Amino acid sequence: MTPFRFIHSSDLHLGRRFAALPEDIRPRLVEARHGALARLAQAARDHGARDILLAGDVFDSPTPSARVRAQALSAMGAAADLVWWILPGNHDSLAAEELWSEVARGPANLRLLAEAAPVELAPGAWLLPAPLPRRFPGIDLTAAMPAAATPDGALRIGLAHGAVQSFDEDGARRDEVIPPDRARSAGLAYLALGDWHGAKAITPDTWYSGSPERDGFRHDGRGACLAVTLSAGAPPQVQEVHTGTFHWTDSALPLLPGQDAAAGLAAALPADRALRRDHVLRLRAEGRVTLAARAALMAAAARVAPEFGYFELTTEALGLEHEATDLDAIDRAGALRLAADRLSAQAEDATLAERDRAVARAALNRLYGLLLEDQP
Repeated sequence: MTPFRFIHSSDLHLGRRFAALPEDIRPRLVEARHGALARLAQAARDHGARDILLAGDVFDSPTPSARVRAQALSAMGAAADLVWWILPGNHDSLAAEELWSEVARGPANLRLLAEAAPVELAPGAWLLPAPLPRRFPGIDLTAAMPAAATPDGALRIGLAHGAVQSFDEDGARRDEVIPPDRARSAGLAYLALGDWHGAKAITPDTWYSGSPERDGFRHDGRGACLAVTLSAGAPPQVQEVHTGTFHWTDSALPLLPGQDAAAGLAAALPADRALRRDHVLRLRAEGRVTLAARAALMAAAARVAPEFGYFELTTEALGLEHEATDLDAIDRAGALRLAADRLSAQAEDATLAERDRAVARAALNRLYGLLLEDQP
């Protein structure tokens, strides 16, 4: 048979609200998730595929709003040259009867996989779906795949949503974990999985596609899908195709006393300033700096933050070096200097609880910051 090509994706989580992020970025993140549907369609066309396999969690909840449902169905229906194969996952299991009834009545190019029964994708290619009947099914739903009957010589493609290892998103129960050798035991040419939001190969024929649009700092980079080509007697050809609008990054910013902290921050930022609007960036400052360097770091962060879709600099792991010149800048004598000396001593007192030392560091930083604010 001729090679069979398809797009493997999952975990679109349409309707996610991003409540933990600032209000001004939320609408853009929501829109990017919806836009991933059109980008998946384009990826299919670019790679000569007709079929898009969605391995669960197309929707973020069993009760997405009417707007989210209608716009998703319209977007998939608009790609009338493609076929969308939709597997219920743990966020949108078959228990969401109203949702799936609407999908079943949707555009003709949508195929709801509501039963664990083989379905012919194309001549010689058969899909073995494992839809979730409820959020926690309590069993490994791929266990039925080895016994699923398909024609002799058919390419067997498994489609499931769940954990193979303990790295799953929601902490899968032991009895639900999918064996890593399921593709071999079920005679599958490829096992398409969802639930883990980053692309990951478990074996050469078992893959998590990751989300087409990132939704958290757990997985760096841009969202992607997988373009898969299957040929009889050959291992799968799998190509990661970037589809995400936003680039998510969570990284450490190591700093040392005497280092130009502001320059260190600048070196950690994306070089192309025009692209920063589509970056969601969290930097975790760590190490030790002087009061002056820390103040310069915070000022530099405040200047660049508006360039990003979202920017966060955390300093909980950043210690202080209290140089005499820093304390002299606060006051050489008198009440302010006495307060600064006491705070400096408390910040370095190993006999104090870390919480108390952190309070002292914050107060010392604030005192130094007030001094800078008063300077012309």
